[in-house]
Amino acid sequence: MKKSTIIILVSIAAFLFFAVVFPIGFGISRYNRLVTLEETVNSQWGNVESQYQRRADLIPNLVATVKGYATHESSTLEGVMAARAKATQINIDPKNLTPAKLQEYQAAQGQIGSALGKLMMITENYPNLKANENFLELQAQLEGTENRISVERGRFNEMAKEFNLTIRRFPTSIVAGMTGFQKKPYFEAEKAAANAPAVKF
Repeated sequence: MKKSTIIILVSIAAFLFFAVVFPIGFGISRYNRLVTLEETVNSQWGNVESQYQRRADLIPNLVATVKGYATHESSTLEGVMAARAKATQINIDPKNLTPAKLQEYQAAQGQIGSALGKLMMITENYPNLKANENFLELQAQLEGTENRISVERGRFNEMAKEFNLTIRRFPTSIVAGMTGFQKKPYFEAEKAAANAPAVKF
């Protein structure tokens, strides 16, 4: 083979590699990275939901305990249960998590927090309730759950941020745009009325 033919064949092979093989391999690598990051965000969403569900599961026992001592506080007790019912009806698929859906979910959870705050305030008027062992245990569990919710929300935001930064960075942004990866919303800071209830006395 002539030297010039070899040079032409090597040039064609190099061109095909950089024009076809390399971009495909690069695209596959970036796509797989995005899939991994998105699944991490989705998994963390499950952790957030799990802690909110744990709080929802504590509420009926807490309300029943308070009701035994604070029979005249029916409107507050009903408010807690109504907020719980509303919040547990909102189900979100993390693959279709939009800012509007997250805002709706967060608002419903905030209403539970607000209702629980009112419930804890009325317990101040019932010294026997505050000394009740079952109430104290539920109070401690609720406090721990509120802390876990805060931690899991923070982790969710961190993972969503990593995903969002990755899909915006060039050249991964090209792969993300071609394959339909969308920005993930963040939990926002709670408004004053929806802060986690203070459960320490």
